[in-house]
Amino acid sequence: MKKQVIAYLHTHWDREWYREFEVFRLRLLKVFDNVLDMLEQEKIPSFYFDGQVAALLDYLEIRPEKESLIRQLIKEKKLFIGPFYCLIDEFLTDRTTFEKNLEIGLKIARDFGCEDFIGYFADTFGHSKNIPPILQKYGIDKIIAWRGVPDLPSEFVFNGVNTVNLVRGYFMDIFSSPKTIEEKAQWLKENLDKIAEKSGNIILLPIGADHLGVEPDIEEQIDAVNEIFKSDGREGKDYYDIVLSNPFEYFKRAFLAGETGKSAAGEKLAQWNDELRDNSKTFILPGCYSARMRLKQYRTEVSYRLEQADKLQKHFGQEYSAIIEYAYKLLLQNQAHDSICGCSTDAVHIEDYMRYEKILQIANTVIEELKFSNPQAFELVKNSGYEFKSTEPLEGYDIVNKEGGFENSILFDTQKIPVTEDYTEILTLQKHYPSNTDVELEISEDEIKVNGICVQFVRFKDMGDTYNFGPVEDDTGETANIKEVLHNPQINSFCIRTDFFDVFLFKIRDLVTFKIEWLNNLENRLWQVKITLKNPVTKTFSEDLNSLIERKFDPYYDMRRHLPKERGIETKTNFAPMQRFVGAQGLGIITKGLNEYEVRENSILVTLLRSTGVISNPKNPARSTPAGPPLEVPGAQQLGVNSAEFSIGFFEAEDYLKYVKEVYPDIVE
Repeated sequence: MKKQVIAYLHTHWDREWYREFEVFRLRLLKVFDNVLDMLEQEKIPSFYFDGQVAALLDYLEIRPEKESLIRQLIKEKKLFIGPFYCLIDEFLTDRTTFEKNLEIGLKIARDFGCEDFIGYFADTFGHSKNIPPILQKYGIDKIIAWRGVPDLPSEFVFNGVNTVNLVRGYFMDIFSSPKTIEEKAQWLKENLDKIAEKSGNIILLPIGADHLGVEPDIEEQIDAVNEIFKSDGREGKDYYDIVLSNPFEYFKRAFLAGETGKSAAGEKLAQWNDELRDNSKTFILPGCYSARMRLKQYRTEVSYRLEQADKLQKHFGQEYSAIIEYAYKLLLQNQAHDSICGCSTDAVHIEDYMRYEKILQIANTVIEELKFSNPQAFELVKNSGYEFKSTEPLEGYDIVNKEGGFENSILFDTQKIPVTEDYTEILTLQKHYPSNTDVELEISEDEIKVNGICVQFVRFKDMGDTYNFGPVEDDTGETANIKEVLHNPQINSFCIRTDFFDVFLFKIRDLVTFKIEWLNNLENRLWQVKITLKNPVTKTFSEDLNSLIERKFDPYYDMRRHLPKERGIETKTNFAPMQRFVGAQGLGIITKGLNEYEVRENSILVTLLRSTGVISNPKNPARSTPAGPPLEVPGAQQLGVNSAEFSIGFFEAEDYLKYVKEVYPDIVE
């Protein structure tokens, strides 16, 4: 019996990764010139451009003369783009940014004439359970996924959306290899056999890889492979027949039209309503949650400030909407998984920081201009608890910072320019909140107790890389010793000096806030704050895309005792991603840009910093095969000055947003 294989041509396009953006763009010009020529000459039927529009825009910036051809190919359903602006990470971003990614991407894709869309996550490092409902909100009813899918059939329903798992991944570059056609056919048969074990009557096969062009004789090669496959048919065996098409044709033939959860034959499909972070089949590379922590902290600050600027400008007229969208495009470029995950070259991440600086400049200026020009906006900012600028101290407000600068009355008057004599002291103010006198503190040699809950600072060796924490099997870690405690009763704060770093502790409102500063001189280390609860931590509640999710844990699982001895295995861990909040047993932890926590026995450990010096270490003890190039990246060690901030409080998880707003106040609710 003939088994139909729907193949689609694609290239997975990381805008930046082991090479910088402009270097990859020069490659993009060659790759996409080739694709357009082949489409125009009808040498290939169609091409799927990786579910995003950013790469197309990058191309057209240099090749504007190709726009009319691209529009025609899209109209003829030979070229497919969108729905996303950029392929961003699902766990290291917030819902607002994720939805902006869809809004901007869909607007651009539709402007080019594209009408068909798939939630395309071929290389995302695991998948949030909150993604399918967001896609449905924007009218998208199909998903293609890979990493993180457990032992499920290829076709299944992911939280209400028909989904296909790329059982063997998207990285199918066999036709570009120097193998003979017989060897290619054998390799394909072995992989198609594995896909077929999980698939229905129709099989989906990606053809392409990272930054890869299409082979000029691809159709001839497929015809030759099909002829070899037919020999099985002549012998009475099942055989494969590969047809070049597109993923939309596959969905049309593999799923029942107009139905969710049924195959084309009307059979009920498997349901999966949890997140997809299983690494028993594919690597999910969870060390990315903590690689280059400074980048994550920057992202949190920038995306929060941009959201506040957007809310304020929508409330008081939308004359800033174009510049806000431009800023969101910059932010989205930094959310691509090899960027926000911190697994690119140092030069790439220097560009990321520059983009973040630009976004901050835009967001802060929009807020300041609106505050200056509109008294209502000024009152909203003042009363929200959000920081703002002033030339004079105000009663009931704390001075957060002092710096030199110019008054808004000069800066935002287009008929004036500031001169030297206008230079004055500018204050950053924030609404004053009383200290929390109900919190009991006990400080001893190596721990701080907050209402009886033990807080310690620990560090471990890390022989991993930017993709995976690599523990040392017998490493029991070090615990910081407290050397000195200084108390300021006026503001109910403490300076606690340890042999690791300085800890500044504030009892403010309903939370106890820890601000940590230190000069890091150590390479290859994992730094964590360890918060020990009364009982073993069997489940946590954490924020995922701005909503609360529950995760279950085996608190006695220790990854150090399960390091892989065979090739192709990534160690299961008790590390997990979070957005701003994680909690258990009536304790909540709110962080500023710390996106990873670990569960161990009675403790939740939040990562403060993970120092590493290579993109992918081939000797990583937690992952038995490389996940990328072994390029040295000394910037990922984060040597020098570091800081971290988190708050803890005692409340039930479902109330977390109330407490998050103490740390991240909304200007406009």
